[in-house]
Amino acid sequence: MAERKPVVLVLGAGAGIGGHVAQRFAAGGYHAVLCRRSDEDGLARLVSRIQDSGGDATGMLLNAVEEGAIEDLVFRVERDIGPIEVALFNLGAQIGNRALGDTPLKTFELGWRMATFGLFRLAQALLPQMEARGSGTLLVTSATAAVRGNAGQHSHAAAMGGRRMLCQTLNAEFAPKGIHVAHILIDGPVEAPDTLGKLLGPERFAELKAAKSEGKDELILPGELAETYWHVAHQHRSAWSHEIDIRPFKDKPWWNS
Repeated sequence: MAERKPVVLVLGAGAGIGGHVAQRFAAGGYHAVLCRRSDEDGLARLVSRIQDSGGDATGMLLNAVEEGAIEDLVFRVERDIGPIEVALFNLGAQIGNRALGDTPLKTFELGWRMATFGLFRLAQALLPQMEARGSGTLLVTSATAAVRGNAGQHSHAAAMGGRRMLCQTLNAEFAPKGIHVAHILIDGPVEAPDTLGKLLGPERFAELKAAKSEGKDELILPGELAETYWHVAHQHRSAWSHEIDIRPFKDKPWWNS
């Protein structure tokens, strides 16, 4: 019987960061489990791309805000596929640009449920498994909003700020137990059709790519970003990164713009 591969679990596996991280880890010998809320056809394309390249992958639709959904996912993956050695929490929590008076309580809370509570639930379900094995890595995608709140971003900034601090408390508790927790702050636009592409719409996204990508490298390329995730996940424990931020070379960080 063939030995089971280590598993990388990707929550938020779109065609941008999540999908490319899954591809990179599959190329490195992991079984990639890709989870996303909708677009079953898009998920199937990502899984097929990995399998066609000789990797192992499984796709699952997941509504992460449903009670018990994340917990059941972790249980089933550990039981049926293999031990989760790396997990990527890549769920977005952007609900749009809303003034205070245009932000209902349920809308504000939804950002927190996706960004912060979802991460807490994943940690509570998975980190004890990793602790029992004595190793594991939790990678968490974050955004500029985690460190700077802008007008119209009440829900997003509060949720991502909470995500950042939760990463710090998880790191404080579990790093001494051999579990690497890394908060990866994306401080710039990513060339991702499932996120930036949907936000801008097809025409504006195509215009942006023509102006800033396609050899210009002024948008963050998700394939290159995946290499950073791979590197962070495989750092020696004497030199772990807990928080890093990433931006394209010609984009000003927010504190200079």
